[in-house]
Amino acid sequence: MNKKYTFYLMLFFFNSSILHSQILKNLTSSYESYSAYYLDDSKTGDFTYEDRFRSNNYLNLKSSIVNNWNFELQIESYLPTALLNYSPNFKDTGISTFKIQYNKKDLNISLGNFYEQFGSGMILRSWEDRSLGINNSIRGLNAKYRINDKINFTTLIGNQKKGFKYSKGYIVGFDSEFDLSKILKNNSTFLLGISYVGRNDQKTKSDFYDEMTNLYSARIDYSSSYFYSNIELVNKSKNPIVIFGSVSDTFIKEGSAILFNSGFFKDGLGLDFTFRRLENMSLFSEKEAYGNLYNESIVNYLPAITKQHDYSLTNLYVYAAQPNVSFQSNSLTKAGEIGIQTDLYYFIEQETFLGGKYGTNLAINASIWNNLDGTYDFSNQNYETDLFGFGEKYFSEISFEIRKKWSPKFDNILLYVNQYYNKRLVEETTSEVKSNIFVLENTYKINDNKSLRLELQHLSTKDDTKNWSAFGLEYNLSSAVSLYVTDLYNYQNPVKEKKIHYYNFGGSYSKGINRYTVNYGRQRGGLVCTGGICRYVPESTGLSFSITTSFF
Repeated sequence: MNKKYTFYLMLFFFNSSILHSQILKNLTSSYESYSAYYLDDSKTGDFTYEDRFRSNNYLNLKSSIVNNWNFELQIESYLPTALLNYSPNFKDTGISTFKIQYNKKDLNISLGNFYEQFGSGMILRSWEDRSLGINNSIRGLNAKYRINDKINFTTLIGNQKKGFKYSKGYIVGFDSEFDLSKILKNNSTFLLGISYVGRNDQKTKSDFYDEMTNLYSARIDYSSSYFYSNIELVNKSKNPIVIFGSVSDTFIKEGSAILFNSGFFKDGLGLDFTFRRLENMSLFSEKEAYGNLYNESIVNYLPAITKQHDYSLTNLYVYAAQPNVSFQSNSLTKAGEIGIQTDLYYFIEQETFLGGKYGTNLAINASIWNNLDGTYDFSNQNYETDLFGFGEKYFSEISFEIRKKWSPKFDNILLYVNQYYNKRLVEETTSEVKSNIFVLENTYKINDNKSLRLELQHLSTKDDTKNWSAFGLEYNLSSAVSLYVTDLYNYQNPVKEKKIHYYNFGGSYSKGINRYTVNYGRQRGGLVCTGGICRYVPESTGLSFSITTSFF
């Protein structure tokens, strides 16, 4: 049968036959579809790839079989081709996830595809993010056992998913968590965690390093009614460095990580502080996957610890975490990152001079991220770092935000961001960018169902491609229907041909758990980020639409 129709026949089958089946009366399902038709554009360029129409489709089925037994099945289809810049391993139609799970009292066993995270994820996190094209589930065995309400154990073994394929290397893991709260004799929570992950990459073998790369983690979590603090330490055994796409037999180094987070919130005041140091901490289920464009085969989770902004211009020069060792030239060497982020929140009470009738929310964020300080020997491919030394700066940001409600119908957000972005070090290209960004967002509630939102942005810089402007207008006709138009414009670009209006307009319709969207416009080329993880997308123009629904 033609592969183009396989997925849709399967979809019809589950929607018609199984829907009315008493045998699978506990079955629940969801369906998501993201499609686009790409067009030639005199500004963004002609579409030079195969298949102008592209579609990603996900059908998920879950059910209980008998007592204590459950199964999950996910069928995916990328026909005729996956959306632009998704991994070539996402192609055709097939079973992406299949899991049988046994769950009784204190024992949980999963056989098949599963997701897991140890601690903060610095040594292991498998997850799915469809917007980024990430699905690095593990196919194998995952067992969890709760000895009592104070002690938990998790163990796993399996191969990591990449599209419809799986890595040749395998992962083993063990996690333990101990609740020691009784020691404190108050209402606080005190947890101790110890984890281990081993990666055996069977694709690359050498006499110079062990097949198994071992990671050990220890963490402490403390929280009370208004204060929290946690620390996690990681050690990674010696593993070869990948230079210009090749696994080195001579450049072999250990890795390590330190993560500390603390904060409090009381009486309208909140403070959060994070410190992180990463040295040679990238880990892939196959060493040769290092540096791939699709975030494939990532074993651990190392997002950028910066403020996650909601606006296009604040994400123009977006920072991506730098956990890798890179020796590109004598003047471009790095071994990881070190930095801090802090957030300060304060609510000015109502009926005060600054708070007004409805109160005022203030938020200040600051972050700085640097290369590790130390000595770097490019000729001999070696380095030694200082534990807490800050090297050349990658990125820094200071932002100030005011959220104010003026009346029952009107509120706004005022945001200022000062950014520094080192393109030479982060992207390993050239130049540095210092910018100031201003955002004004206004929302007017017309009635209980209708609202109008206007967003104005401006980025000012003397560097790179100079100044940008942006605006967005959203009209919510009801709780179900929304329309919008946006534009992003590099009006001072020194290259006339690159002064492009990246316009978009479209809308959405929601009813219950069903949501439908349509959009026409231009996509600016660059990094697209979710939760601190980024992927590159090329410039394009086209019509896109999506469906999110559930059958039963």
